[in-house]
Amino acid sequence: MRAECDVAIIGAGPAGLTAGIYAARAGLSTLIFEKVYPGGQLATTDSIENFPGVVEPVGGFDLAERMRLQAVNYGTEIETGEVIAVEDSEGSDYKVLRTKDSSILAMAVIVATGASHRKLGVPGEERFWGKGISSCATCDGRFYKDKELVVVGGGETAVKESLFLTRFASKITLVHRRARLRASQILQSRLFAAQDKVNFRWESVVTEILGDEKVKGVSVRNLKTGKTDVISCDGVFIFVGFTPNSGFLRGYLETNEAGYIITDQNMATSVKGVFACGDVRKRLLRQVVTACGDGATAAFAAQQYVEEKKGTLYR
Repeated sequence: MRAECDVAIIGAGPAGLTAGIYAARAGLSTLIFEKVYPGGQLATTDSIENFPGVVEPVGGFDLAERMRLQAVNYGTEIETGEVIAVEDSEGSDYKVLRTKDSSILAMAVIVATGASHRKLGVPGEERFWGKGISSCATCDGRFYKDKELVVVGGGETAVKESLFLTRFASKITLVHRRARLRASQILQSRLFAAQDKVNFRWESVVTEILGDEKVKGVSVRNLKTGKTDVISCDGVFIFVGFTPNSGFLRGYLETNEAGYIITDQNMATSVKGVFACGDVRKRLLRQVVTACGDGATAAFAAQQYVEEKKGTLYR
């Protein structure tokens, strides 16, 4: 068992890094675990232009690196490693975080593991992800001015994002495996009203994403007839849902049916001393700015918890 810290943060995306900045600035010994590299999905985003204070677009990796440096400069320690379990420490107020190689005691834990975009699992998807394939119209829509796009999905997010993309694209083909959309009626009405730009491929699935140096089209199979054809396009936006990265906490704290961690407005979970922030928790909007806000709140709540446990909280 390794030595303890005041706050252990699981995940170094925008939420986790912001939590690290706030916790370290509060004078708490702070350790972040990140299994891949700091930045999370932000680091794989080509350009960010809707983050407050960013006048000119900034690369996602560059913004993530600035957050990482800021956290480290305030004293946050970042360690590469995957936390595979969080447990109560018998007889103490500490939590035990276990990795494959070690364990550490932390008085407070902040879960900031995010959510992963569900992928189609078809040929060409991994090759072109971030190079013509996206899951964020708000982030990347402007790069497809007067271009032809394919959107995959038929739920609330797919319809909302398709409507946003009509501001830029010359043509959008929405591919949906069902015979009708699953979004709210008002959103469906708005999308159907945009049929000068949007057409639909019902009861169909994308079977391959095609291209050379960039995306050139998608192969689509009709589920009723079995017929396959190719739709030419300049980009593909995939909105088939998210998977919260909370599986390692299953049974330890409360989640909803989809696996999102349930918190109160202070980011507190059902387990005292454990907080959650960013895309891993049940929330309305998934953007860098909202993740950062969650991270700041979670760190402040964790600070109050730690200081109360240490008997240094002044009221």
